[in-house]
Amino acid sequence: MPSSVLNVSVDCADPYPLCEFWSRVTGKPVPDTDRPGDDEVGFELTDGTTLLFQRVPEPKTVKNRLHLCLRPDIPRDEEVARLLGLGATLVNDLRNPDGTGWAVLADPEGNEFCVLRSAAERAATT
Repeated sequence: MPSSVLNVSVDCADPYPLCEFWSRVTGKPVPDTDRPGDDEVGFELTDGTTLLFQRVPEPKTVKNRLHLCLRPDIPRDEEVARLLGLGATLVNDLRNPDGTGWAVLADPEGNEFCVLRSAAERAATT
């Protein structure tokens, strides 16, 4: 029998604010049982997988070996603007003039993630 993914864990310096950022990104609530100062906080995604943030003593020093790729419901460029407004930073803009490509952003602790085109945008260019 195959394994299933229970958690996607993110090492970080301060779990609660990072969890709040990702809660706003995904629209999923932070549980009432999680509090600022907790060493481990997280929330459940749509498929039952938990996005978990855990305190570690060492800072991030190199590029992520694992990252999340987001497919927004709204147009990619609108989502990029929304996420920048939430505190993300643009790391690498790989969007093309024809509308293809993606943007690489970083969360407030520097963890990279990608914003892909919406399903509607993909359908319009295939």
